[in-house]
Amino acid sequence: MKKLALAATTLGLAAGTAHAGGLDRSYTPIDPLFERGNYAELSYGFTMPDVTGSDLLGNPISNVGGDYGQVGAALKIDFNDKLSLAMIYDQPYGAKVAYGGNPATTLLGGTRADAETHALTTIVRYKITDRFSVYGGPRFVVAGGGITLSGLAYGPLNGYNVEFSDTTGAGYVAGAAYEIPDIALRAALTYHSPIDISLTTTDNIGTPVGTTDTELPQSVELAVQSGINQSTLIFGSVRWSEWEAFSLNPPNPLVPNLAELDNVVTYEIGVGKRFTEKFSGSVAVSYEDGGSDDLVSPLAPTNGQIGLTVGGKYMINDKMDVSGGIRYTWLGDAQPETGTPDTARGNFSNNSAVSLGLKFGYHF
Repeated sequence: MKKLALAATTLGLAAGTAHAGGLDRSYTPIDPLFERGNYAELSYGFTMPDVTGSDLLGNPISNVGGDYGQVGAALKIDFNDKLSLAMIYDQPYGAKVAYGGNPATTLLGGTRADAETHALTTIVRYKITDRFSVYGGPRFVVAGGGITLSGLAYGPLNGYNVEFSDTTGAGYVAGAAYEIPDIALRAALTYHSPIDISLTTTDNIGTPVGTTDTELPQSVELAVQSGINQSTLIFGSVRWSEWEAFSLNPPNPLVPNLAELDNVVTYEIGVGKRFTEKFSGSVAVSYEDGGSDDLVSPLAPTNGQIGLTVGGKYMINDKMDVSGGIRYTWLGDAQPETGTPDTARGNFSNNSAVSLGLKFGYHF
């Protein structure tokens, strides 16, 4: 059975605005590792969240989710029939959240979070047999950003600002895959290790420059695909990320943990169809369950999600292809909270995000 060429179905969504329990954006992809022959790709995605609500004083909260773009790139080289290498650049985690309103009269006005990451992963794959392979390699992540706590809900911390300078941490990727090329079957189990990182930290309430130790989460993903006839492919995945291990405790003893997140389990299932020798399409549904209650960090004011992705891929010639897609995400209702014990400060409901993606691939 000829292997189908299908558009990527995961475009990535906004950290804090599109994921209930984490800051995932790209889902740490490894797909280029399984492309035929030597291969290079370049991709760009853009996400537009719409996350609105009101605080418990009755003040409306306009859209807190900022639009953002993502760049990805990959290069894969076959050394021989058994050994290959892939280098993958992505922006795996991030946040872009900002609350409007007067911090003297609203509960959360002026609160914001901005964070970006850049990752470079090098993966070596060895085919033990025609069907079974193992792979692994190092992963380096650069992370940085800033947070402002603002509004009446934060009491004496109203106006607190902390900045984290770009810092690099290292981890690894390991996995194994089973394939039957004749029916386009592949099952791949991939582990991304946690990454410890010490962020150089400064704030605006007198703390000297210090460090904030944190841990970017480990994750495990099982991805499966199989052809069901000459032109149709089904695929699915389940991915777990340990966001409960992530924290941001600045060196200032007056400041509590700024990031309390839930672990995330993401499910996706879809189908791809080759319509002509040059064009194929896909549709996929994804799901993330929310936490045990609706109370969430104001820096991530959603709780669970359901996404629908439609994609297409066009083969320009035997070497070049272009693919694109659009994803609509229904974001779960949530209540931002502060304080100890957790105290609800507002309500967010009926929110969504739209993502667009475009990718160019080249086999050589």
